[in-house]
Amino acid sequence: MAQKPWWSEGIRFECQGSGNCCVSHGEYGFVYVTKDDRKNMAAQLGLKTAAFTKKFCNQTDGFFHLKDNGEDCVFLKNKRCTIYKVRPTQCRTWPFWPETMSAKAWKKDVVGFCPGVGKGQIQSAKTIHTALIDQKKWEHTLAQEESERK
Repeated sequence: MAQKPWWSEGIRFECQGSGNCCVSHGEYGFVYVTKDDRKNMAAQLGLKTAAFTKKFCNQTDGFFHLKDNGEDCVFLKNKRCTIYKVRPTQCRTWPFWPETMSAKAWKKDVVGFCPGVGKGQIQSAKTIHTALIDQKKWEHTLAQEESERK
């Protein structure tokens, strides 16, 4: 019988609007975006996807990512996301990423960094599981798009 994940009873989490997740953290510096992410953000801003990509994205190692202004995401203003409703999948699924959901990684990479942990409503195991699936699908799409550009 498989052991239940440590988060099977849910996790109390609510974004506190600190902006911590929107600033560069060394290796975690890029907000990667798929074509669908770019298309959604472009539509919100009244731009064609190509124009949005040219204005707001860079490409590194074959992957598109949002530009930053030195450290912060280009869409972060006064610690608030100006495109929150259409934010990229990478942002929408935070902090429920496959690489942060082991108990050890959660304590090391999330608890001390994100003030939303332990606040607000309990995010159910179903909500967390859905975010994990969405993130995995997004990662697959991102890799597939990068591969197609080669």
